[in-house]
Amino acid sequence: MTTDIPKTELAKQIAAIATLTGEFTLRSGQVAHTYFDKYRFEGDPALLRPLAKEMAKLIPAETDIIAGLELGGVPLATAIALETGLPAAFVRKEAKTYGTCRAIEGQDVAGKKVTFIEDVITTGGAVADAHELATAEGAQMRGVVCAIWRGEGAPHIANVPGLAVWPVFTRADLER
Repeated sequence: MTTDIPKTELAKQIAAIATLTGEFTLRSGQVAHTYFDKYRFEGDPALLRPLAKEMAKLIPAETDIIAGLELGGVPLATAIALETGLPAAFVRKEAKTYGTCRAIEGQDVAGKKVTFIEDVITTGGAVADAHELATAEGAQMRGVVCAIWRGEGAPHIANVPGLAVWPVFTRADLER
């Protein structure tokens, strides 16, 4: 199975498998008529591998740990870890109340330079929540690499304005 797909072709293939039309309420509460179903491309090895390669190119060189956000960022972070050799952590929506009682699993992020991995970002509410959890655990945040920026304007996290966002694709890339 080849993983060398030109980026424009990868965008077409992701759009073909993951673009749904209808009426969808997003996490932000916004209603969208076009929806990118991340599980359709994250569950397909023929798309996940080349997407992980493209996402890996955007990770800042000084990153110590990549951290996938629950749930869609987890398979992406795992694939990127395999691609780059970087250790992966997994960020829950909230600390669990049993076992380790941690919000971030897999790696200790205290004092480490961390880059988040996310699937689709519109306003970045989940990223802002994860940022709060990671900084509380002592992480030094570098930014977030996402598969798709579907928000308005330049990629940004509304509630964490200084956090850099590096998308592989924008909504416009997939709507062509």
